[in-house]
Amino acid sequence: MALRLGGLPDLDLLSVPLPAGTEITTRVDREQDGVLRPQGAVGRVASTSEDLVEVSFLDGTRGRYLRHEVVPRKLGVVRYAQRRAASWQALAPCIVIDAQVGSRAWGLAERGSDDDRRGVFVLPFPWTTGLVEPPLDLVSLDGSLMYWEIGKAVRQALRADPNTLEMLFSAPAATDEMGEVLLGCRTAFLSREIYGSFGRYALSQLDRLEHNQRLADHRSLLLGWLAAEPTLSLDAAAERLAERAAIMAPTPEDAVRRGRDYLKQLYRSLYDQGLLASNEWAALATFAAAGGRAFEPPRDLRPKNAYNLIRLLDLAIRWLRGEPPTVQVPDALRPTLFAIKRGELPIPQVMDQARALTPALEAARESSPLPRLGDIARAEDALRQVRELAAARWLRAGDGPWGRDAASPPRASFDERPRSEGREGSEGAKGAKGAKGAKGAKSAKGAKGAKGAKDELPAPGAHQGPVSSSSSSSPGRSGASGSVTAHSRPGRSWPHTPSSLSIASAPRSSSTGA
Repeated sequence: MALRLGGLPDLDLLSVPLPAGTEITTRVDREQDGVLRPQGAVGRVASTSEDLVEVSFLDGTRGRYLRHEVVPRKLGVVRYAQRRAASWQALAPCIVIDAQVGSRAWGLAERGSDDDRRGVFVLPFPWTTGLVEPPLDLVSLDGSLMYWEIGKAVRQALRADPNTLEMLFSAPAATDEMGEVLLGCRTAFLSREIYGSFGRYALSQLDRLEHNQRLADHRSLLLGWLAAEPTLSLDAAAERLAERAAIMAPTPEDAVRRGRDYLKQLYRSLYDQGLLASNEWAALATFAAAGGRAFEPPRDLRPKNAYNLIRLLDLAIRWLRGEPPTVQVPDALRPTLFAIKRGELPIPQVMDQARALTPALEAARESSPLPRLGDIARAEDALRQVRELAAARWLRAGDGPWGRDAASPPRASFDERPRSEGREGSEGAKGAKGAKGAKGAKSAKGAKGAKGAKDELPAPGAHQGPVSSSSSSSPGRSGASGSVTAHSRPGRSWPHTPSSLSIASAPRSSSTGA
């Protein structure tokens, strides 16, 4: 049998949850600041409040829409959002560890700082015994609350994952005996693996930051030249850039060629963002001459990301030295990090400070009292103890979310809907692209589980009948899809529509095909 998700006939695209970051398509025309944005514009959800959705568009502007005025653009995003909402509703009572993380835990919070929380949940016993793979993450709609299934949390902690270790050592609260078991063995996860996961990761991000800083400098140079000299040719600009930016290459000709490639990538990128009228050099020159100079900096050039690199390096050095594992920033470093966060220190200066921490990081690794790897036996014993406790509560049928009050697990079933069914619902998808220049937009990052989905939702006004995500279907072909889908048990309440969960990952060799 082919282990695929089947169709989504019962999903209401006008009411499905829209997590922050979800890529959407607008269904109505909307005038903002005297400019008409036609229906079919593509953007991403910035935030939601009751029935309002704030959308961030590719040109950097924002607009507010009612929930029924936007629909998710990708089938994979719809599927992900539905599964995420269902998992949260069913398993939120099973959270056993809750911790405040982020700037509030580090001692770097300011007015308006996010209130982010992370933690651990334990699956009720029946959720671990069926064919349907249970969720390993619980995420709130706005993304500020995230909890890992205990097995996933233990594996991440043994790899010295920074987010997991931060959760375990940022004054977490155990809301159940099972959470106390895991917190009781958290020192088992401290090892010299911190050098790679904290320190070397931060340095690799620093390399990326330096690269993107150079690209941003090149872009500013180029747009300044074009603003002053709109007739500047592509070849002349490439030669000037190769010389001014000192592009490293085997020969001067290669340096010019690299400069030309960068310029082409720049105007193609701006075209894809909807900032240029056409995908060509002349459009970039027109854009620069019209004063198009201001851009939102790339994500990793924002002060918030830059100061986090220095914080991670400092944390790695202190923990590798064997100091008490706290995530609080030292008093001596706090003023510097606040200055970076507020944009008071130039990014190049921040990068110099980060590089200056490299010798201390290497020295801390060499002299670290921590073991090479985490105590895997101790961690596994704790995991087994927690899962045995959850199983015992189910078997005793006592009160609580792991006993008689446990949410009903999804049931696997075959979805024998003909493959051809649902194709008509996605035929109008291309019309959803709408906004000019949006064809290169990537799917929302917030929907990691939907990364591979290429199907688009029907355009506004298009037929929205049953749709299928089966990529192997072809015109004129019929037959059972053979996909396995999760359904709730008869007589038990389950807060999601059929087909919202399924056996989604299995070895390809196990599929017999249809």
